[in-house]
Amino acid sequence: MSAAKVKMRARKLENQPASVQYPSSPPAAESSSQNGGDAPDTGPSDVQSPAERQKNRHHRVGWVRGHQKDGAGYAKDMPKYISGGAFAKARAAEVKTMLKAVSKTTGSCHVFGALPKHMRRRAMGHNIKRLPRRLRDVADRMHKKSLQAGSKKKKEQTKSKSRKARRRHGNLLLEFNRRQRKNKWLETHIWHAKRFHMVKKWGYCLGERPTYKCYRPCYRAMSTHCLLQDLSYHCCIELQGEEDKLLACLSQLTSKEAGPTFAAALCISGRRQGSVVVYRAGHYPSQPLGPVTFLWRPCIQGSTHRQLWIWAHPTIKQDLLPELQSVCQCCEAVVPPVVPVVTPAEVVPTLEPELQSEKTPEATQTLRTKRKRNCKDASEPPAKKILGDGTRSPTTPVTWRSSSTGIVINDLTMEIVRYRLIGPQSHSVLAQTLEAASGCDVMNKSQPSSLWWPEHCKDESKMNLHQQQADIYQILKDIYSTGELPSGTVLGLTVDDPRLTLPTKKVKALPCVKSAQDVDEERMKELILRGVPEHCCQSFLWDQSVRDNVTDNKISEQELNRMRSEVLVPGSRLSPTPLQGRVPILLVHQPGKQVGHEMSSWGAGWDLLLPKGWGMAFWIPLVYRGVRIGGLNMSLKHSQNKGTPHFPHDYPDCPAGLRFQEEQEAELLDKFKRRPPAKRTNYVKHGCLAPFRCPWQQLAEEWELITREGRVEEKRDDQTQTTTPAYTVMEEEMTSHPDLTVTKPQSCVTVLRNRKSLKLLSGWCKPTTSKGQRSCRVGQVPPLCSSAVRSFLTEHGMSLVWVRLSLLSKGKPELHGMVCVPVAEDLRLLSKKSDSSCPQEPLHRNHFKSRIKRRNKGSKKAATSSLSTDKTEGNLPPASGPNLLTSTEDPKSSSEASSDLIFGLWPDPLPSVTSHCSRVTLGWVTQGDFSLSAGCGEALGFVSVAGLLNTLQNQPTEHRGMVLLRNPASLHYRFAKINIEV
Repeated sequence: MSAAKVKMRARKLENQPASVQYPSSPPAAESSSQNGGDAPDTGPSDVQSPAERQKNRHHRVGWVRGHQKDGAGYAKDMPKYISGGAFAKARAAEVKTMLKAVSKTTGSCHVFGALPKHMRRRAMGHNIKRLPRRLRDVADRMHKKSLQAGSKKKKEQTKSKSRKARRRHGNLLLEFNRRQRKNKWLETHIWHAKRFHMVKKWGYCLGERPTYKCYRPCYRAMSTHCLLQDLSYHCCIELQGEEDKLLACLSQLTSKEAGPTFAAALCISGRRQGSVVVYRAGHYPSQPLGPVTFLWRPCIQGSTHRQLWIWAHPTIKQDLLPELQSVCQCCEAVVPPVVPVVTPAEVVPTLEPELQSEKTPEATQTLRTKRKRNCKDASEPPAKKILGDGTRSPTTPVTWRSSSTGIVINDLTMEIVRYRLIGPQSHSVLAQTLEAASGCDVMNKSQPSSLWWPEHCKDESKMNLHQQQADIYQILKDIYSTGELPSGTVLGLTVDDPRLTLPTKKVKALPCVKSAQDVDEERMKELILRGVPEHCCQSFLWDQSVRDNVTDNKISEQELNRMRSEVLVPGSRLSPTPLQGRVPILLVHQPGKQVGHEMSSWGAGWDLLLPKGWGMAFWIPLVYRGVRIGGLNMSLKHSQNKGTPHFPHDYPDCPAGLRFQEEQEAELLDKFKRRPPAKRTNYVKHGCLAPFRCPWQQLAEEWELITREGRVEEKRDDQTQTTTPAYTVMEEEMTSHPDLTVTKPQSCVTVLRNRKSLKLLSGWCKPTTSKGQRSCRVGQVPPLCSSAVRSFLTEHGMSLVWVRLSLLSKGKPELHGMVCVPVAEDLRLLSKKSDSSCPQEPLHRNHFKSRIKRRNKGSKKAATSSLSTDKTEGNLPPASGPNLLTSTEDPKSSSEASSDLIFGLWPDPLPSVTSHCSRVTLGWVTQGDFSLSAGCGEALGFVSVAGLLNTLQNQPTEHRGMVLLRNPASLHYRFAKINIEV
């Protein structure tokens, strides 16, 4: 019987009592139960042979569906006796079921069912009087009952507004504010939403990639012109206090072994922006939180009070902010003052008493020429655009103070807009977009003003500083490339509103070419060598009062267009410049590629810091200078071409990196499940244990165990001499080391960030250029011997190291590709220089194929067998019941175990990740693609320090640093050169 028929039969018989027998039961049971009596115990004689079933074929009783070929009919013999109690009990159950079925009203049941079909009319559903009189009362009661049920379930739907009403400015703002309750919008959100694929990440709505194809144009923009990105979603935390106390607290979060800290000489003066990896207090080198960038405000003469900005990724903020509060002892939350919301009723000016008494409601109604939006709730706030973090409650504290140390922590998230310009012509784009602010005339200086710039112009020293900053900004226009400047250079400046110089159409910003007489060579050389002077790094963007003043007094687009319409020559600049059109900014130089020996300073650029509310006022003028716009995916490609880890993708030892790995695994697994089974890659047969994640902890533990026991040579001999399949090797490894998958991790895995150790490890790998064309110069490195390896592993045995892999031949590395150790036969193939000489992984045996097939067959049989087993369970003899239950325990347990199996994937726990394939695994790839800058396939990832040292120690000198790379969905290994760039 098919599954559809089984479902239909079960639906028909779901309300039948258990005493009713069906044609599938044995004849003896049916004949005895027709009278309502119980079936006698027949013992094991229920099981009949095929001959007996053929013999009893003509002795069927009860109703049988369909025509019978053998002419079987109904039995006409009367029963010998009837048991009254059992008979009445069975009939009572049937009567109860019948009454329940009759009284049950479904959605399709109506009083029309009592009428014959020729008397039914469609109009009876609208007019009860069309029904016969005997049915009108019943229909009336059902109608009232349906109305009552509908009023409880369905709410009264409000009439939707017309599109014209929805598109009004006030209604649009209210709708936009409602949509920002869960995920914050950047100031450029609407511009991006029209041109980008938007994603909801980290509590923000961000543009991931453009809707048009622009991968290569974006790369050309980063290489030759300029690429623009909005990084306003990065969080800013401000620290204020005494310098020595700030450094004492922040020193607990960093270590000098990993590079410059918050106390670096150039950074603490305010001339450079610094970057550092932050750890939990006192836990270096374990428990890192993630990378941050920091910027000190230049010192003010005669004051020891300092100000520090720490910029971090939004996924670090939930871990970094409590850690800063702990080390700075800032536990006293400062509750912000509640600002009263001005409602529209309070904004309406009051009329004079005599005029107010004369005007009646009818008169006021006639005077209104335009219909206004009525506010239903007097406490409802007006339609106002959200600036900054609009999802935060007004009573949520953003400031924390310490009474013991005097340090104050402010959360400036979404208070400062940050744009990043990447490319060699970034300074040319800025030079054509921004102009240094012009001074005020004598009349504006003499009059008191609520604006910040006229008051600023009254101070002669401040104007002299502004003039020096403007001169340095003019020198920047003559520099050929952005990469010529020192990395991290900071320049403070005040500029005019860039909307005043907006061109009529898009133009591509190009470098300004001047003659030798017009360029001050001495000042340009000093700027390139030493950077911006310390006093010119000052900016009024650091002051909260100035930022609020600039944000509140910004000229609206409507007012600006009105002023443009009054200009005599259309398209000319407004003169004089409005007093509200001066904006303090900060220009921060972003270094390009700083590691390796090729493409130095590639990807350098500038970061533009603005007060909130001015995002679109600067974004549109930058777009009109011919820049390309990039999303989140271009940030990843930018880091990949620079060879630096991208957060949180490449930080497996950070809490944010672990969360990202779990989300990425769930996303890739869901994408894998959406494909039909016949179109999925069988990773079990490809020998890929974890195609959607990287088990770093298990890798480090296995290599530590292998190194401790000195089993590397035996494993290599087994790989070169034996021809056993990969699965037998895995089984031997698991039997010899059962604790690999059972024992709990002794210590957490860490990433090696010690500069001294990284330089030593890089020298042992013999770094080369792309494709291994030529070796690079390395300083004096101690020889690679057993004692040096042993001492290195005592400090960093459970560590991973960041590496760059360059393919020597064709190929494109992919995410989660395996980095493996080549055997002696593989190294001999390097001299052939042909793609066919690359080694290949043999196909693995699928251990779970039979179990998945049994599970699929069992699920199909379950529909047909569940009905018969449930109905006949009460009629089984007592002696056979326990035997059947015990015999079905193993299949159920096996089906539960196989229910988690997915075709083509290994279930947890994983076997040994190092010896599962024919080549020993060193690590995995976290970023991989064809590099347009190097002209070959390049991959970035992590390998085990213990495995890398064992590999380098056993490789010949001419092939030191050679590894094999294999994608998860491929069987071909590709030769690659490993480099550790410091």
